[in-house]
Amino acid sequence: MISKLDKNTIRKARHHRQRRHINGTPERPRLNVYRSLKHIYAQVIDDVAGVTIAAASTVEPEIAAKLEGKNKKQAAEIVGETVALRAKDKGVEKVVFDRGGYLYTGRVAEVANGARKGGLDF
Repeated sequence: MISKLDKNTIRKARHHRQRRHINGTPERPRLNVYRSLKHIYAQVIDDVAGVTIAAASTVEPEIAAKLEGKNKKQAAEIVGETVALRAKDKGVEKVVFDRGGYLYTGRVAEVANGARKGGLDF
């Protein structure tokens, strides 16, 4: 019997293929998205220096307080706006979007829309 690979293994392989072409620089860092079943995380990363410039997630108490009565897509948009504001405070205007191997739909697209609303350009 042939066993199927799980979805996360396939996603990781897709992410590694993408990362060959996506790289965060000091001038244009990488906006990375990770989603779990309950939470969503976003980071702005400078790959040259190997540092995270800004981050936001639904786990943080400050953001979790805003999520009362909201669904996961609305929460993802709030995370996108928050990470954009934090990145702009650090002087980041332009980023390259790294969807983390996920399809650009649903919560991943909402993070991107929220980051654009927050003022990031990509």
